[in-house]
Amino acid sequence: MGEPVSEMCDHLIKAVNVMMDAESSQIYRLEALKFCEEFKEKCPFCVPCGLHLADKAQTAVVRHFVLHIYISGTYPILEEESHIKDVLARIIVEMIKREWPQHWPDMLKEMEALTSIGEAQTELVMMILLRLAEDVITFQTLPAQRRRDIQQTLTQNMDSIFSFLLTILQLHVDEYRKLEGDVLQYIYSNAKAHCRVGVAALNTLAGYIDWVALAHLTNDNCRLLEMLCLLLSETELQLEAAECLLIAISRKGKLEDRKPLMVLFDDVAMHYILSAAQSADGAATLVERHYIFLKRLCQVLCSLGSQLCFLVVNVEVDVPANLSKYTEAFLAFTTHPSQFLRSSTQITWGTLFRHEILSKDPVIIQMMIKYFRATMTNLVKTGFPSRNDSPSCEYSRHDFDSDEDFNSFFNSFRAQQGEAVRNACRVVPLEGFQIAAEWLQYQISTPIDIGTTGSKMAEGLCSILSPSAVQWDAMTFFTESVVGQIFKNVEVEKLPVDQGIELLQAVLNYDTQDPLILSCVLTNLSSLFPFVTHRPHFLPQVLYKLFASITFEVVEESKAPRTRAVKNVRRHACSSIIKMSRDYPWFILPCFDILYNQVKKLFSNEALLTQMEKCALIEALVLISNQFKDYTKQKAFLEELMATVAARWTSDEMRVLLEPALFLAFVGADQLMAEGTDYTTGINRSRLSFCVYTILGVVKRARWPADLEEAKAGGFVAGYTPSGAPIYRNPCTPQVLALLPNLLALIRTHNNLFLPENMCRLSETFSRAYEVIEVERKVVLGLTQPVLDIYDSPVYKTHLERMQGFFCTLYDNCYHILGNAGLSLQQDFYTIEGLAEQIVGSALISLDNVPDHRLRPMLHILLSYWTIRDTNHIELVLSCPQEYYDSLLCPLLVKFDVVTLNAWVFFLFLCWWRVLVAMEDDEDEACEENQVTQEMLEEQLVRLVTREVLDLLSKSRLWEKGQVVGGNLLPEAVTWFYASVLKGLQMHGQHEVCNSALTQLALIIYDNLRPRYMELRSVMTQIPSINLEALDQYDQRLLEPSSAQKVGEKKRKDQFKKLIAGTVGKALGQQFKKEVHIRNLPSLFKKPKLEKRDIVEPSETGSLAALFSPTQDDI
Repeated sequence: MGEPVSEMCDHLIKAVNVMMDAESSQIYRLEALKFCEEFKEKCPFCVPCGLHLADKAQTAVVRHFVLHIYISGTYPILEEESHIKDVLARIIVEMIKREWPQHWPDMLKEMEALTSIGEAQTELVMMILLRLAEDVITFQTLPAQRRRDIQQTLTQNMDSIFSFLLTILQLHVDEYRKLEGDVLQYIYSNAKAHCRVGVAALNTLAGYIDWVALAHLTNDNCRLLEMLCLLLSETELQLEAAECLLIAISRKGKLEDRKPLMVLFDDVAMHYILSAAQSADGAATLVERHYIFLKRLCQVLCSLGSQLCFLVVNVEVDVPANLSKYTEAFLAFTTHPSQFLRSSTQITWGTLFRHEILSKDPVIIQMMIKYFRATMTNLVKTGFPSRNDSPSCEYSRHDFDSDEDFNSFFNSFRAQQGEAVRNACRVVPLEGFQIAAEWLQYQISTPIDIGTTGSKMAEGLCSILSPSAVQWDAMTFFTESVVGQIFKNVEVEKLPVDQGIELLQAVLNYDTQDPLILSCVLTNLSSLFPFVTHRPHFLPQVLYKLFASITFEVVEESKAPRTRAVKNVRRHACSSIIKMSRDYPWFILPCFDILYNQVKKLFSNEALLTQMEKCALIEALVLISNQFKDYTKQKAFLEELMATVAARWTSDEMRVLLEPALFLAFVGADQLMAEGTDYTTGINRSRLSFCVYTILGVVKRARWPADLEEAKAGGFVAGYTPSGAPIYRNPCTPQVLALLPNLLALIRTHNNLFLPENMCRLSETFSRAYEVIEVERKVVLGLTQPVLDIYDSPVYKTHLERMQGFFCTLYDNCYHILGNAGLSLQQDFYTIEGLAEQIVGSALISLDNVPDHRLRPMLHILLSYWTIRDTNHIELVLSCPQEYYDSLLCPLLVKFDVVTLNAWVFFLFLCWWRVLVAMEDDEDEACEENQVTQEMLEEQLVRLVTREVLDLLSKSRLWEKGQVVGGNLLPEAVTWFYASVLKGLQMHGQHEVCNSALTQLALIIYDNLRPRYMELRSVMTQIPSINLEALDQYDQRLLEPSSAQKVGEKKRKDQFKKLIAGTVGKALGQQFKKEVHIRNLPSLFKKPKLEKRDIVEPSETGSLAALFSPTQDDI
């Protein structure tokens, strides 16, 4: 080795060591990196230096660097570092990508010959083949022509490649099994070497199974699938085998091609799958690798079940004889201690239970009963990562980061179980009900066990993790899921009414002061209530039980705030009464007087119920009153029910609703308040909330009879439209219309509260009263899972939190009333004189000052004007008679088009500007957690509002041929809007999904607005590297469609995509990447062009004319 080469090698070794030394300074590391890069690109001694430094005598770090340049030899398979082998495989693959098959036709043969040298070389060949498949098929990291050549060659040779891989796998697995039992051979690592090759072969197979033709997987009587099943019993190979099996079974394609996969239901394959599944509980301690294997095997069974469900229906595959073995193997995972594994089986169980053919099979029917029993255990919420009270806890520590994470998962898991139970109950409803009945009777007879984590609220009460609490909770969910299916799937004559009433009596007689248990009792009472319709004399007992729970308290006359558990009991009781009144109003009607008198008694004490609880009872009464089916009687009842509210809402006291200053003083928002002190304005807020709650409840629930004849007989039909449709009148109309002016005044005042002159009226205590409440804040940020409060301690709200909740709820409820009014009052609402002006003058006033989070409920209502069918919100326009479109809706839409559309687009600009300014202001400040969270909150709110505003814009021209771009937009708004889309392409255009959506949006905007707004051309001319001539041609076709040559839709999109190509940015990780160029080789599959010539021209075999010559007698 010459002196220059030796000197250069010394420099390289030092440079590499500096780069990899953790203690090196940044400056030295950068200089070393620069030296190494210059060496690779410019040094004339690259090859001799590589030969020397790649020697096995050098350190692994140096060899890893030099292998990018040259390679020479490796250590034995178990001694060589994995990254050395990886980089060597990469080098060979790079050579293959540049030379194969045109310049290296014998590459596959050479690879096969290389495997005869030893295990290290065989493993290296497996890695090369895997890396080649990844680069060509998965990542596609080479030009299209080269990728096509290599892929076609691989496909042509796939039979020999698969045969080679399976031979290597079989050979080394057999050697491994021979040596595995020999202690000496195992010690000297001979067995381990063969095992390592087997793992590499399985990994390589995994890279091919996903994309090769299904025929290769099923060749030779499904030899591959059989081998993979056999390997499930080998501890060192089972994980990789399961991954290959999973990929194979998950393959899509023609159903006929997938039929051979049913070979996995044969005796041998199912025996090994069942054995592996039943060994799931064998390990005394959790071994991570084995646990991962169980997850893969569970996925294999899930995919196998999906294939079975598809094939049995669509290809007429017979139900497998070994279906029982399959379901037993699957049940082993459903009963495994891991909650994650249990949850992984639920979707497949649900699919089997609702399958039109398999659900009728005796094996599946029997398995439904076993599934019910397993679910009784699985529904019990145990396995929190922070605890050690269940075998599931250790597994949860591997799967979940916190108790909150586990709690969120378990809620989803429970919902999946409920769906599967309901599917099973469609087939075996009585069996499911019997199990639920036994469980309910058992829980009622079992003493309450609070365990070691009792509630801190009072002695002897459960926490959410107490044994009795989790058992009651699980039983209640199961019973609710089962009983709901009884009345849907069992004939009336066969209903177990006597047993159901027996259970109901047991629930009614069960007495407890534990709020968690009582909440479960109320759920069971609600679930079993349909049985009461067969025994009406139990109805009063049910009502008394519910009314006693509405006023439930753990500690009577305590001044401490109610805990969440107590609030849930009271709300639960109210919800149950509403549900009964909604679903069985005709049945409860005979007890209406009892119900009404009880409500009056509760209302006599103003502090006994919260406003929401009072509203719930009012809603229940209104729902039952709909069964009067007498307009006059129901109208008189509603007048009586709303008398107190109407008197207060229209009194002189409510003049405070007209002025922001008076309103703030009325609710106490302009007063300084010290924590721990009471204040008198709280009663004003309470009464105001009650008025709004009551109006909302009546508007939502008061209706006319659904049957036309009953409506006519009861006096609910006011007339008929020209088309003959009945015009109904709502008995609540007079009361609601009298209260509507003050409601609109409240909305207007609420919007004006955000004006600067009114913002300054807030006291220091309530200066943040208009900010996002904590619950909504978490929803916007996606942090919907609250911190797990095991002990349910009382929550003391500050004055500020109470004020924030008041403003938020009041604002939302006002818009809900407005949204429900159209559907409830119908033509009586739409014929209000000047309704459009009143709505614009209240709901749309001072919008530039209204915060983003307050705009969202208002946007939902505005969207309803232009939405024909919206499942989330009541539509104002849905019930608007067509004859009022011109007099009401069109003038309202004109106002929105001329004024509001410009305002909305400009408003979006203001929203984004607020966020940008806030971010710029915070750049120089310390990046504290609350500041970062606030920025995220503001940006997310703007995104949500933007989406809803764009929905509003897109639907605003519904009555004018669906044109989104009708109306007159400001040029500044148009250019900003279009430029924002192009900026989105610059930021996110490297992502295919974003690029497609943004390009389509830009095309729609430009095509629709360019003819009217010349300013858009100036935006286009600013795009880097744009072809101005192509832009002129595109504009000409756009502006003069009649004179221009017609262009197809796809071609037009492609032309536009080329025009804006300069806006698409690169990801940061790709911006400074050095491009690698791989030149194309001569095409392998180019067909020779046929020579063109005249068919009548004479040739060696004669001409066409000669065939018809009269002299050719011998033809």
